[in-house]
Parts: sequence; C-alpha cells; structure tokens
Amino acid sequence: MSETHKPFREIIKPNSNFEFIEKRRTWGFISFVLVIGCIAMLFVNKSTRGDYLNWTIDFKGGTELIFAFEDKEGSPLPVGAGTIRGALNDAGKSGFAVSNFAWMTKGPDGKPVEASGMMVRTPEFGAVKKQEGLKIAADFVTTFASPGVLKATWSGDRMFVRASGPIDWTAAQEFFKKHNKNLREWTPEHVEAFSVPAEGTEEYSLQFSVAGLDAQYQDLLSKTLGAGAVVKIQNVYGVGARAGEKLRNDGIKSLFYVMALIMLYLAFRFDVRYAPGAVVALVHDAILVIGVFAITWQEVSLTTVAALLTVIGYSVNDSVVIFDRIRENVVRLKDKKFGRVINISLNETMARTLLTSITLFVVTLMMNLLGTGLVRNFAFAMNIGVVVGVYSSIFVASPVALAIHLKWFSGPVVAKK
Repeated sequence: MSETHKPFREIIKPNSNFEFIEKRRTWGFISFVLVIGCIAMLFVNKSTRGDYLNWTIDFKGGTELIFAFEDKEGSPLPVGAGTIRGALNDAGKSGFAVSNFAWMTKGPDGKPVEASGMMVRTPEFGAVKKQEGLKIAADFVTTFASPGVLKATWSGDRMFVRASGPIDWTAAQEFFKKHNKNLREWTPEHVEAFSVPAEGTEEYSLQFSVAGLDAQYQDLLSKTLGAGAVVKIQNVYGVGARAGEKLRNDGIKSLFYVMALIMLYLAFRFDVRYAPGAVVALVHDAILVIGVFAITWQEVSLTTVAALLTVIGYSVNDSVVIFDRIRENVVRLKDKKFGRVINISLNETMARTLLTSITLFVVTLMMNLLGTGLVRNFAFAMNIGVVVGVYSSIFVASPVALAIHLKWFSGPVVAKK
C-alpha cells in the first residue's frame, strides 16, 4: 500500500497504549450517573408532561390527520396553527396536538416540490364512542324490528347488521340523522351485495358507515376558514388504544428478547465471562438512547423501536470484534494478566471501531439533517446510538468482562479454539 494511505489507515498509531482499563472506575461512575439521569428524566416527564415519553399514536392510540389548505384557484393557503387550535377548542375538542407538516409532491411541471399543511393528533379513535355505539345499535334493533334485525354491532365507524329482511338505505339515513350521524351512501356494489341474502342462512348482512373523524374535522375546519378555503385530507392514520398499548408492550418485550438471545450467543461463542458485559452494554445503550428522547421530548414510535434494535445489533457487533481480539490475544500473550490483554486488544481494534462508527454516524447525520418524519426519527436515534454504542463497547462491556473474571475466575485464562 502506498505511503499516501498510511495516515488514514493509521488513524490510531501502531503500538498505541491508551489506558482504558486502568480508568474503568472513572468511566463506570460516568456511565452510572448518565443512566440514573436518563431514568430520572422519565419520571420528571411523567410529573410535568403527563407521560414518560412522547409516545406517538402507534403506542397510545388515537388518530393522526394531515390537512392541506388551498384557495378556490388551487393555490396554497397559509393557515396558522393557532387558527386550527382555536377552531378545535371552540368545537369542544380536547387532548389534541397541532403542528406544521411538510411533504414532497409533484408540481404543475411534474417536478417534486415541497408542500405544507397541518398535522392534527387527537386521542379520539373513530367517530362513534363505545357507549354511544351500544345505544345506537340497541335503538336500531328496536326501530327496524319489522325487517327482523337480529343483531347490530359497531366496529370503528361502521355498524354491522344481520337481519332476516332487507333494510332501505334512505330509512337508515333518517335513523342516523336522529343520532347526529351522517351516513355514507352505498355504492352500486354495496346495494347489490346487501340486497341478496346469504346462502344457507337466508339472512341479510349489511354495513352502515358513518362519516368518520376525518370528515368531521374537515367539516369543522372548512366552517372555520370560510367559503374561500378548501380543506383537503392528505392522510389519516389511526390506532386503537388497546392496539397501541399492545404494540408498546411488544416493543419493550422485543428488546429483552434480543438481549437474552445475544447473551446466549456470546456465552456459546466465547466464554460465559463475556456475555454479561455485552448485555450490560446493550442495556446501557438502550437507556441512554431513550433518555435522550426523554430529554429532547422527541417522538417515540415504532420506527424508534426499530432504530433501538438496530443500535443494539451494531453495538453487539462492535463488542464481538473486541472480544474476538481479546480471545486471540489471550493465547498469544499468555505471560500477561487478563486486564492487560483487554487493554492491548482495545488499542488494536480502536482504529476499526472509530472508522466504521464515523462512517455510520455521518450517513445517519445526513439523514437526520435532510430527512423528514419517520426518516429523521430513525436517524436521530441512530446518531445517539452510534455514539453510546462505541462508548459502551470500550468502557462498559470490556470492564464488566474483567470484573467477572477477577471475581469468579482464577488461574490461567484458557481461550476457546
């Protein structure tokens, strides 16, 4: 290799001797303080902001609506967040959040341009609440007793009906108006499907859909902005409260499952003394990343969980490289103590660790600076994760492995072939 490449290759000079292990107690104290601070921040958020983290709809349930605003000529109409909040407050809405939102779309010339609008998050899921739905369903069975309604149940914004005879849509529309619900008109396909009884049972299966939250909010904002404004719905995303809670619990479980499997792998691949150090480092990484999200009040979504799992995978990969070098040096440097072997191994792998980490950090930093939405959320978690992953591989995983060796292992160290 030419001499011009030596400075890059030797970002850490050969035979460097940074004393990582000798100062392990200092680094351990710093890690302990950071972990305690991150955990404490969760409880500070709970007491001041009402929740440990800024959970998105993925985890706490609700509906996310994105609106665009135009005038009659189709030109973008600037609408402030304060106007939207005022309209929702006047309508008796609560627990919502309003923020600016931008996305890429095609312009008149076909080229991509940035469009902007408003994102409204509401804890509501569906236009019909549970108790209200039960009341409407019971009244529907009584009102349409003559066609022989057997059962009426709600799911989201739809009511599913089983009856012994057909039901007229116009009559149903008048019924729902009585309950302040706008019934969506059946398409020709629906009319055909709902006018024929099921084979074998001779029962009619019908569906009645009412205007959902998207239509309600669209109508509300249209009235507020006046006749000169056109309110368009760009996207609607909703998750039920139970589904959101299950997703959150499953995400937490996945982190523990990953750590347990990694511990088993490392115990089998290397030695039992290495596995606990790697897992402690992984827990350390996860807590610090979550702590940064708690401090900055960044949104925590399913994408954040994916980023956390990616960070864990990256961190353990770095630890495996270091542990593999330690195992090689244990055989090669039999005359040296285990702590000294670890320190030499860390110095030998430092250049590789820094080069790969800097590369990944720069890539995710560009995603964080130039990306939007979920891309930025993922990149932000990765930026923090790369930094704490490098730190924990050097200053947490290896010192824990040394502590376990000094506590429970005696005599010469024997490496696995």
